[in-house]
Amino acid sequence: MIETRSEGDVCHVTLARPDRRNALTPDGLDALARAVRGADEPVVYLSGAGSAFCAGADLDVVADLEDGRAFAERGQRTARAIEGAESVVVAGVDGPARGGGLEMALACDLRIATPEATFGEPGVGFGLFGAWGGTVRLPRLVSGADAADLSLSGRVIDAEEALRMGLVSRIVEDPETVAREVAENDHRALALTKKRLRDVSSSTEQETAEATAFAELIGRYERP
Repeated sequence: MIETRSEGDVCHVTLARPDRRNALTPDGLDALARAVRGADEPVVYLSGAGSAFCAGADLDVVADLEDGRAFAERGQRTARAIEGAESVVVAGVDGPARGGGLEMALACDLRIATPEATFGEPGVGFGLFGAWGGTVRLPRLVSGADAADLSLSGRVIDAEEALRMGLVSRIVEDPETVAREVAENDHRALALTKKRLRDVSSSTEQETAEATAFAELIGRYERP
């Protein structure tokens, strides 16, 4: 499900489940965290195989969950592993980034979109919400109004609107070029700059509340 390869100063981490639009299972979340944490390169490039970045959580798994809190916390740990990695993590979003897929992108240091990228938090449409840190990170990246709109409407936005919101930094044909561009800089400076940019107050309490709310919803969830 998670493929890695090293190319110079960039570690490529690929969500490789294209038949399921790279939807994440519990094992996939753990493998993603290990891949990012284990990278020795100064830059990690996170992308999806096939026509999607990531559809989010595998809904077949979600439908059978007995412990919603544990699943939410597992996703949160993976997002924190991405956020806290020593490497600069660049998300190359090509195609849909939905739900948990968007949340993994939110945890990255840079989100670079192709013109075909789309973004959405559709959970409210079927009785859930983004509980892998989405309600914590999204309002930090975009305006409160935009965060509320995306989270409460469940609508999908294109790359241009994501750029306007500040959800992505650039729109390019090949996001990998940005990862290589970042890797050309001084590696120690990259690590220290990332550390300073990430020096914010703890979100642990917010994530605990998020997981609690998700656990309440999962008890009533039935796959549409």
